[in-house]
Amino acid sequence: MNTESIVIDLTHTITPQTPTFDGGCGFHLATTIDYRECTEPNLFRVQKIDMRAGIGTHIDAPAHCIEGGKTIESLELDDLVTACVVIHVDTGGSDTFKIQPDIVGEFEKIHGQIEPHAFVIFHTGWDAHWDVPEKYLNDHKSPSIDVRTAELLLSRNIVGIGIDTLSADSGASDFPVHRAVLGVGKYLVENIANAGQLPPVGAQSVILPMKIGDATEAPVRIIAFVPKKI
Repeated sequence: MNTESIVIDLTHTITPQTPTFDGGCGFHLATTIDYRECTEPNLFRVQKIDMRAGIGTHIDAPAHCIEGGKTIESLELDDLVTACVVIHVDTGGSDTFKIQPDIVGEFEKIHGQIEPHAFVIFHTGWDAHWDVPEKYLNDHKSPSIDVRTAELLLSRNIVGIGIDTLSADSGASDFPVHRAVLGVGKYLVENIANAGQLPPVGAQSVILPMKIGDATEAPVRIIAFVPKKI
């Protein structure tokens, strides 16, 4: 760890109350062997996890919606450990706000053009509702990304896009941002936490999904290193 950096955890804790795309419980943690069932001194608690692949703070690999696309274990580490750009978006509290290309344009007027190989996070503040699943899901209405915005970022040759909502797309029936981003071999990270603690530029993100063969989605532990001088 670089002692000149602060580490920010961008990951929500997964529990049985974690909001899921269909609104149901997507996570179960069960104890199959408990300490009292063991013979001392070898005391163990053994647990079993049952969950959806795309739960909590998670990554979508290209294969999530592109047949023949890269799966989770094929994602390059160089694309998962990279510069992190954060675009803080004022949604005015709207649950139908769509992030337009001009928001990226205004960001670049201040901070310069987004450099190639960056991971771009949109911070909308929607993660404040995480602990109230009904509000977070909100009938699939939350701030989202206009596909033209995604296309603009792809023209900058970014590695992926993240957002602090349930989906980069609005609604539950059409997914143009998923098709655009995953269709060119990039990735999406959804349900990001604490992005409001990150500076617009200067941080480095580390995205570590469970390395599951043939998986199209996986939970991630995502952190960011922020230089103390920022």
